[in-house]
Amino acid sequence: MVVHVNVPVKKILMIDDDRELCDLLATYLRTEGFSLDAAYEGKKGITMAATGMYDLLILDIMLPGGLDGLAVLQKIRARMSLPVLILSAKGDEIDRIVGLEMGADDYLPKPFNPRELAARLRTVLRRSKQQKGGENVCMCEGDDLKIDVGGNTCTCAGNSVHLTPLEFSILHTLLTHAGDVVTRENLAGEVLERPLEPYDRNIDVHVSQLRKKIGKRNDGRDRIKSVRGLGYIYTFPENPS
Repeated sequence: MVVHVNVPVKKILMIDDDRELCDLLATYLRTEGFSLDAAYEGKKGITMAATGMYDLLILDIMLPGGLDGLAVLQKIRARMSLPVLILSAKGDEIDRIVGLEMGADDYLPKPFNPRELAARLRTVLRRSKQQKGGENVCMCEGDDLKIDVGGNTCTCAGNSVHLTPLEFSILHTLLTHAGDVVTRENLAGEVLERPLEPYDRNIDVHVSQLRKKIGKRNDGRDRIKSVRGLGYIYTFPENPS
């Protein structure tokens, strides 16, 4: 007897004015278990994203019609926490960094291999699902910051802190290894599920944004400390209680 298991198809929204690329990716991603809809300019894409029908957004930075990809990302982040993977021309490092700072979960430079895109999509979706599906509270002994993986929440000094899925994963990893250095390479492997690429700023940008959101301790010390040439460490409070 053959048992058929229905696996929900992940719905992807792509905002890109390259119609041929959108058609090609829709065909390819269908074989990888995804369903892709496309919008060819920013305003239409925002309207489609706001329906709540989609599991992830692929967003090109270069868009026509008065709203570029970064402006679209800003508007989407103000309304929803939909995971976003941005596409950019190979040399546009500044745009990629700005996109990450604005809340994109990952980026992929054009041109790219469709197989790599599918792998990146799965990683971002898995990270988002893990953030929603855990059952433990993680905190550093004596600290006033904690994350509830099951509840998908972060609080600092009793105040709620909104984190993107990738920021949440980074903080979870650092808290789990509080007091120990976590290398950039290990962080990339843990949260991006891929090796760091040359000049890859993804981890650094997200750690920088995370620091801004959780702030310093009352004594002015950094919660997350950079260890030159190695990575990052979530430090213990000086006087844990």
